Amino acid sequence: MNIRTLETFVWIARLGSFRATAKRLYASQPTISARICSLEDELRTELFDRTGRKAVLTAKGRQLLVYAEKILQLHSELLETVARPDAIHGTIRLGVSETIAYTWLPRLIEKISEAYPAINLELDVDISVNLADKLTSREIDIAFLIGEVNQPDFVSRPFCRYSLVWVTSPMIALPAEPISLANLSRIPIITYPRRSEPYANIRSLVTPTNHPTQIHSSSSLSTIIRMTVDGLGISALPREILTRELATGVLREFQVEAALPDLVFSTAYSASPGAGVVRAVAELALATVAEGDGTHGWQQADQLC
Repeated sequence: MNIRTLETFVWIARLGSFRATAKRLYASQPTISARICSLEDELRTELFDRTGRKAVLTAKGRQLLVYAEKILQLHSELLETVARPDAIHGTIRLGVSETIAYTWLPRLIEKISEAYPAINLELDVDISVNLADKLTSREIDIAFLIGEVNQPDFVSRPFCRYSLVWVTSPMIALPAEPISLANLSRIPIITYPRRSEPYANIRSLVTPTNHPTQIHSSSSLSTIIRMTVDGLGISALPREILTRELATGVLREFQVEAALPDLVFSTAYSASPGAGVVRAVAELALATVAEGDGTHGWQQADQLC
């Protein structure tokens, strides 16, 4: 019985699958099965009921899970307290909204590399709705996303926000500013995906005008920016990701009579035992935002909420 075997057992209990655990721990499925068989032989009891499609804990398995999680928690605390940072190794999967990838993510990766040089990172850039699903299904360890993750056993903390500015290509002739909602609804709008919070906010802004507004959505910020530069519509985006376009004049800001809500981002991660390093990385993210450097416009969410 060792830490690796107990970790394998706990992940099967969480995911309900030997195959998913093998993927999560970067091991082959026969290796995962061998670890559990060895553990069951040592304890002389079955830990999982394998008759169905999912691996379900037996009564003895549920008893072991309580102790295994305590042991993993103590092991994590031991490493954090006693071990040198370069002795802490493994892989952390970061789920990142594209807005974050455009702004302070490189600085966070730099800080993680300095603090934990033996930690490997896997980046998953996706829309916030998908990141929340991936986090709760344990496909990623930490999510930086719009909104919160309100699920048991997960920590969710607001940490930064971005204001949205309306931008257009100089090729598009606009009415006098500030543009009324009635006039805004007559211009094609390019924005975030249909299931996103910004899309819903823009839709609620123009719907009362009773005009069939064209709203083109994309899960790629680079595509939204490109379409806006090409004059296919207008957009409302964080100024921080448009620095080059605004500086070169391929896009310009304009004013609308009603403001859109800020994009408020949270960091969310599992509060399960053994997640000490994951929690430490989340704290590094908060510290990265708190420091700032005068060149970015993000602000800590708790300063404005």
